[in-house]
Amino acid sequence: MSPSPSQPASGSLPSAAARHTALFTGMVLQQANMALMFLGKAPRPDTDQPTIDLEAASQFIDTLEMFEAKTQGNLNAAEAGLLRETLMTLRITFVEVAETKPGPTTAPTDGRAPTPDAPPAPDRSPPAPGAAADAPAEDRKKFVKRY
Repeated sequence: MSPSPSQPASGSLPSAAARHTALFTGMVLQQANMALMFLGKAPRPDTDQPTIDLEAASQFIDTLEMFEAKTQGNLNAAEAGLLRETLMTLRITFVEVAETKPGPTTAPTDGRAPTPDAPPAPDRSPPAPGAAADAPAEDRKKFVKRY
């Protein structure tokens, strides 16, 4: 009599723990590959061109951070090391790409097309509450999410 599909013969399939480790590794690598694709380090499969989308990459990194927090103390040493090193690599890559990514060009107010080498328009927005009125706009720091 052969074993039923729900009861495999011993030795024919990996143990549940080994299977879970393989699935966890695959999930971490899948999330990492998606983040790297949106950081321009791998071409998109549909266009075969690299794309930089920091917001999308950030979401995949944030998902891995959530897995790290939620699984703390429940992973074996290899799984925890993979997750920790993957996050470290992704964070470093994110910062490198964010620092080198060119900013959006600004459109001139006279209706001409924007030029990439045109200097950005001066900030004429009112100062933020609590900001010094005499501080130039360049001295104010803008919020940028960094890993």
